[in-house]
Amino acid sequence: MEWEAGTLFELLGDELARTIIALTSVESLSADALSDRCSSSRPTVYRRLDELQQYDLVAERTEYDADGNHYKTYECQLEQVCVDVDDGSFAVDLRLRRDVVDDVDGDEDDS
Repeated sequence: MEWEAGTLFELLGDELARTIIALTSVESLSADALSDRCSSSRPTVYRRLDELQQYDLVAERTEYDADGNHYKTYECQLEQVCVDVDDGSFAVDLRLRRDVVDDVDGDEDDS
């Protein structure tokens, strides 16, 4: 995704967005848990999560509890942000975490 420096500055300038990124970098959390920890309403947390997901800064996962019920959790995908100033403009470079896909073609070593 192409990043506009202003978009990133605006998003990361939001205290709630930064808090969500920080908390989900430690553990996957539901929107309810984020709402409690951030002292923000669930609708506000969901709006911020939507913005962060739009730019791949957090990823949504489906978790299952012991009773088989499912719920969504969120985890940080942001590893690093680099900002360069060159010739009167800003350039933003992001490093995002990507999931490593397990070997699904059945090739296992049976030795």
